[in-house]
Amino acid sequence: MSMWPLLFTLGITTATVVGVAAQGTWRRDNRESSPSVHHSDDNFEWTTWFNVDHPGGRGDYEQLDAIRFYYRARVCANPRAIEARTTEWVSARETGEKVHADPTVGFWCLNEEQGPDRNCSNYAVRFLCPKDTSVNNQGTWGPWSDWSQCPALCGQVGVQVRSRTCKSLSLPCSGPTLEGKACNGPECPEIDCSLQCVMGRVNAECDACMCEEHILLGSVRGAGGLTAEGATILRSDKLLTLTDHNGHFRVPGICPDGNTTLTVSLQGHATYNAVVPHSSERISVLSVQLKRAEKLHVLSSPESKVRKEGQTAAFCCKVSGTPQPNKYQWFHNNSLLEKQFDSTLVLKDLRLEHSGEYHCRASGPSGAIKTKPATLKVLGRNQHSCNPKPESHLIRLPHDCYQNSTDSFYYDVGKCPSSTCTGQLDNGIRCKDKVSYCCGVQKMEERQLTCQGYQLPTMVVTECGCQKCVSTKAIVYGRAIAADNGEPMRFGHIFMNGVRISRTGYKGTFSVQVPPDTERLVLTFVDNMQKFVNTTKVLPFNMKGGSVYHEIKLLRKKAPVTISSTELNTLELGEVEGQEAMVQIQIPPNSFYTERGEVFTGNVNASVTFLDPRDVSTAAAAQSDLNFVGDDGDTLPLRTYGMFSVDFRGEENNEPLNAGEVKVFLDSAQVKMSEHLNTMKLWSLNPDTGLWEEEGSLLVEKKRRGKREERTFLIGNMEIRERRLFNLDVPENRRCYVKVRAFRSERFMPSEQVEGVVVSLINMEPTAGYSSNPRAWGRFDSVVTGPNGACLPAFCDEQKADAYSAYVMANLGGEELEAVPSSPKLNPNLIGVPQPYLDKLKYRRTDHEDPRVKKTAFSINVAKPSANTAEESNGPVYTFENLKECEEAPFSASHFRFSRVEGDRYDYNTVPFNEDDPMSWTEDYLSWWPKPMEYRACYIKVKVNSPHEINVRSRNMGGTHPKTVGQLYGLRDTRSIRDMDQAAVSAVCLEFKCSGMLYDQERVDRTLVKVIPQGSCKRDHVNTMLQEYLVNHLPLAVNNDTNEFTMLAPLDPLGHNYGIYTVTDQDPRTAKEIALGRCFDGTSDGTSRVMKSNEGIALTFTCGDREVTRQSVFQALQNPQGQTLTSVVRGDGRQNRRRQRANVPRSSRRRSTRNPTGRRAVAS
Repeated sequence: MSMWPLLFTLGITTATVVGVAAQGTWRRDNRESSPSVHHSDDNFEWTTWFNVDHPGGRGDYEQLDAIRFYYRARVCANPRAIEARTTEWVSARETGEKVHADPTVGFWCLNEEQGPDRNCSNYAVRFLCPKDTSVNNQGTWGPWSDWSQCPALCGQVGVQVRSRTCKSLSLPCSGPTLEGKACNGPECPEIDCSLQCVMGRVNAECDACMCEEHILLGSVRGAGGLTAEGATILRSDKLLTLTDHNGHFRVPGICPDGNTTLTVSLQGHATYNAVVPHSSERISVLSVQLKRAEKLHVLSSPESKVRKEGQTAAFCCKVSGTPQPNKYQWFHNNSLLEKQFDSTLVLKDLRLEHSGEYHCRASGPSGAIKTKPATLKVLGRNQHSCNPKPESHLIRLPHDCYQNSTDSFYYDVGKCPSSTCTGQLDNGIRCKDKVSYCCGVQKMEERQLTCQGYQLPTMVVTECGCQKCVSTKAIVYGRAIAADNGEPMRFGHIFMNGVRISRTGYKGTFSVQVPPDTERLVLTFVDNMQKFVNTTKVLPFNMKGGSVYHEIKLLRKKAPVTISSTELNTLELGEVEGQEAMVQIQIPPNSFYTERGEVFTGNVNASVTFLDPRDVSTAAAAQSDLNFVGDDGDTLPLRTYGMFSVDFRGEENNEPLNAGEVKVFLDSAQVKMSEHLNTMKLWSLNPDTGLWEEEGSLLVEKKRRGKREERTFLIGNMEIRERRLFNLDVPENRRCYVKVRAFRSERFMPSEQVEGVVVSLINMEPTAGYSSNPRAWGRFDSVVTGPNGACLPAFCDEQKADAYSAYVMANLGGEELEAVPSSPKLNPNLIGVPQPYLDKLKYRRTDHEDPRVKKTAFSINVAKPSANTAEESNGPVYTFENLKECEEAPFSASHFRFSRVEGDRYDYNTVPFNEDDPMSWTEDYLSWWPKPMEYRACYIKVKVNSPHEINVRSRNMGGTHPKTVGQLYGLRDTRSIRDMDQAAVSAVCLEFKCSGMLYDQERVDRTLVKVIPQGSCKRDHVNTMLQEYLVNHLPLAVNNDTNEFTMLAPLDPLGHNYGIYTVTDQDPRTAKEIALGRCFDGTSDGTSRVMKSNEGIALTFTCGDREVTRQSVFQALQNPQGQTLTSVVRGDGRQNRRRQRANVPRSSRRRSTRNPTGRRAVAS
């Protein structure tokens, strides 16, 4: 039997406990005295006022032990009386509340005793204590009684008690009525115990040291500083005690030797091991601050490998959480591998049957999680790991290079697959191979293609082989802007894993390099100006390297309202005008705490920002990716019924506040699917992992509003601690994937696919069969296209084809791609989906009914494919179990399509390179980009005086390097853009190959660049500063032909004063985008999408008044076979669009944000 419960019981039974409503002061002699009597007593004085509890929860408890915990030397050992008042200076006798008090125990008020709809006031207490004086004005005690028998058992410590009475009737006696002393139980049978105690003695179990005279007082706080009621205190896995409603505990007999460790655990929190500090005092104090339990999350998944028979492969998974996982399981093709319980799986002496997928499942007290699968490909001993025969890869040739042999403007230059191979591996067992090997170009041959009046060299891949992979870096960049009006978040902070890694610029721009081995990029955007809600996003990126553009939409923070912390407050949430509030948050009185765990009293500025799913325009501002980890470790989707971000701050000092016991009410009328009523949960966002974690369930309850109206709500409880973003969601198990591909143009060919496009899908609320608001959305997902397109998760239904619908859109570097048209008539060949499945999916582009609407999205019914229907088994919708089939689907399988709006540019590289895939870079002296992951883009601005828009070519050849002199690097053709204010003036930003080191990094080459306008043109002017630079940096190129301009490209990044624009970046498209923006603007640090024809010019040409024929650079390009229908769908043809171009408003005269390929010819 422990000492603390016994002493507490004795205190209650021997002292007076008053439970009436008419008292404010209580004495130990049971007689109520007026304050004047106490103040006139020279031997006693009142302490200061104490307030250690608040009336939240069960009531207000001002217990003497708790006061002594915080103020050890401020209260005497035996207070004579206790007095109570509210924090508003109202005496307890005047509140009309039922209260209890005892000078030896303290004061308490129970909420349940105060009647309906009423809680206790917040009380403070003080005690009457003897003065420190030597004058004896005290009564006389009678003799002590005998000590009671020791109740302790063998090897235990108990308490013996004795009592006495005060003999004097006129003077009070000073000192305790009861006295206790520790006693030892009888000796236990001797046990061989080797435990040695530095302090105290060994207990009977021989597992701990005991100090009978010592008492440990402790306080436990949960996450956010809230009181931790019911926390368990253990020593050596044995329960010692539980914390009370204030989070306090008391344990006698603990030795303060600096070696004793107590384990503190509380549901939903990480277990904490606390060492009792060394002390020579009889009483020690221990304070514990617990942290929220961290759910398991994957830091790194096993890496895919290629091996040959007989070799060894190792797979590793790294999982973190608090507490850490204590069990690992490995699966091969979803079958559990026996006797594999470590985080590393080693497979020796590989055989062909070892091929397949491997994944790891980690589990522990905080849950379970599965990693992404890794693929092991085991090859025969003599089998090539990289097929030496190249794959087909068509490139488009210049307009004047039609090939009669193929009857097209296309030529097959071949390519090697971007896949891993075995290479030369050592025998080391590693999670990640020391050197990565990929299929790459082993041999290339130069071919001379006959064009109109010249020979065009091109390099053709003839053999592939296994070699070291090209080192790449992945980057995400973009803008962080307001969801309502596009206002940029200026100079905001960007956090990853709780660490600030970057900032946004003045225009909200940002760029973040993805750390190596990152699987899930989670970034949190924090606004310094407090205009926007802290926004956590899971940003997809290109695992192979390169840049991906994201536009981060931010919710504007709701203006705060001032509420009183001592009153019941109800906040209504709902942003759709004319509709009922969707959610209510109810905050009881005295529920606010500071981050230190102290009760906050005063006014609170409360800002609660609600993301209303009934407004489809808010979908892009949704936080994270709406996923959670299920009990079995699978990552599963959620369907939202609203998110809200809370920000509570003290009115006076603006300090952040937490809140406990908050109620959430969700109007059940807003839940259109009845089956969701029983599965609705409240979730909070983990900003480090980007995953949602369950806070609690919501239960159905009817509430009366007003005198007559009765409504049904889903009600749940929550605590607002360190997390500030919450979500009302249901797990949804009806899941599918939608296949989408993006193309450079409307030539829907495999070689025209574009990687790095962010494709987004908005799941709309069910319509058919449900009483639903068709504008409500439930989920928002984004995926980046790879070499085989993208598979987007979506909710689907098999019974009702139109139960779920979705909107799909695509974005590349801020440029919105166009979807295939659906009117005036559906064309299955163009859309990429055959009939009758296309009708079932009900494909509609956004301008289907109104041609004035943008063409950048389409809607479909996400009809789950039927297993019994053959035409539905080949895409574009795949069941959730068939994700791998979706990802590996051949180009001939059904898919939806987006295409870039074609601009007036054409690129040709002698050594082919796919800017979407850095792995396609080839070591060659004639490579346009000489060094991977350091791409330098150069542009020259040319002004043209002509009534027509003119095509201008840059011909780029080796100039000073002995390996490349006189050889072609590539061609660039670009059409000028007419100035809207001057009808006879246009300008063009023309790319040329920058000078610099070639791939061997041994010698500089100054590229020989020829700028050649099409037609009858004459060079009028060369920028004076540019001419002076070229003269001063020899050698100087010969410029005898006035129809063109020739230069040895400058090595220095000159700037707008020279008409030269140079940008270096780790991604080629980003470098070109920035350089183009500056060139259009005519400045060295600005950007524009409108051509400024008179700013920052390098060259000026005057061209004759000759009408541009159909056989121009761009209009002469022909369609590949089978693609002639594209121009018909576009309407009146490309020529009419060109003729109408001068009549469009200036605001529409925008450049393409990327570098699209040229146009096809329209059949004459």
